[in-house]
Amino acid sequence: METTIIGLLVLIMAEVTYLVAVNTKKLSHKKEVRPIFVDTSVLIDGRIIAVAKSGFIAGKLSIPRSVIGELQFLADHADTEKRSRARHGLDVISELQAVPNLSVDIFQDGSRADEGVDERLLNLAKKYKGAICTIDYNLNKVAKVQDIAVLNVNDLAMSLRMAYLPGEKMLLELTQKGQDQHQAIGHLTDGTMVVVERASSMIGKTVEIEFIRSLQTAAGKMMFAKLTQVSEKPPVRKAPVAVPNRPAKPVVKPMPKPAEKPAHQPVNKVVSAPEPVAATVFHSDQSEQQRVSKRQNKRRKQYRKSSRGDHNEQSFIDLVNKQ
Repeated sequence: METTIIGLLVLIMAEVTYLVAVNTKKLSHKKEVRPIFVDTSVLIDGRIIAVAKSGFIAGKLSIPRSVIGELQFLADHADTEKRSRARHGLDVISELQAVPNLSVDIFQDGSRADEGVDERLLNLAKKYKGAICTIDYNLNKVAKVQDIAVLNVNDLAMSLRMAYLPGEKMLLELTQKGQDQHQAIGHLTDGTMVVVERASSMIGKTVEIEFIRSLQTAAGKMMFAKLTQVSEKPPVRKAPVAVPNRPAKPVVKPMPKPAEKPAHQPVNKVVSAPEPVAATVFHSDQSEQQRVSKRQNKRRKQYRKSSRGDHNEQSFIDLVNKQ
């Protein structure tokens, strides 16, 4: 009996020990939280505040003292733009500490990192089996090469970006009427509702649409679009406009060319004169005829003057003789 009792007690103690060990291990796993070491670039960016307030950060944010030292150095010694950004990063740390249900720890690793802040973050993540929160492209690549988990805010923003931006086109099936009579509604593959303007007559058809704008609400996102091919109205024919009659332009007919006369054709012309004058032969040349007629007129005037003078002289002689 004693042996049996002792054996039962040993079995009970072994079972209790096993249960205690299992429960202790489970509790230790529950308490073990992976630290997330925050980079300088994330604090300067500031978008981590919205992510933290949404409750998507499950781990503990560990901000190394060397990172704060780098922000302090930039806020004191950098140019105006970098100074303002560094001071914004220091303000982000205070806002993160004020977020409820978020564990933020200032990790004391020294105020300066002689090997560089990026190298210090990689060493801390390896040593404490944590992750790095950064938007630095080069640090992101180096951490992935060394098999260190990286939380990139830019990757999160890209994954939450809408699949279609304003101006893009796609084929969509219209399933029901919208709130207004001229609207029709379709849905994307992820369930996003698309409101198509002036498409109520196309319900039940697959049409090509062009996205106009998007609307993000607490209930989800909604997009608005328009039809790319709208039935055009037939063109309205305008009545012809009466144009006043304008006078026709006179047609200028070319002048007929004068008939050519045979060159050097002799023309006989007799000019009457008080004295017998020999007949003068004129050529067909017009200029020559004009010169000849001028000479004849001149001679005719001289003859008249001379005959008039002789008659006056004879009359004067008769008058003297009578006296």
